[in-house]
Amino acid sequence: MHRTIAYRGFEIHVELTPAAQDMFDVTFEIKGSTNLKVLGARGSRIPLRNGPFTERWAFLVAEIAGQAAIDVLLGPAG
Repeated sequence: MHRTIAYRGFEIHVELTPAAQDMFDVTFEIKGSTNLKVLGARGSRIPLRNGPFTERWAFLVAEIAGQAAIDVLLGPAG
């Protein structure tokens, strides 16, 4: 499953892969700016730890992690 979330001019691409029945491993990737080189391994997919997660939690945790990474890059929202 895949979802794209817009945040502060970036896109957070979240991908879930089945790990068990109704449980998913999750990765995210941030796209949309020339400043991406500082996020992750050259803007590649970042796996989230401590999973697997339910579908709802997987999307929520990935969105929050992606937003936090963007906030680190840009500073607090004004």
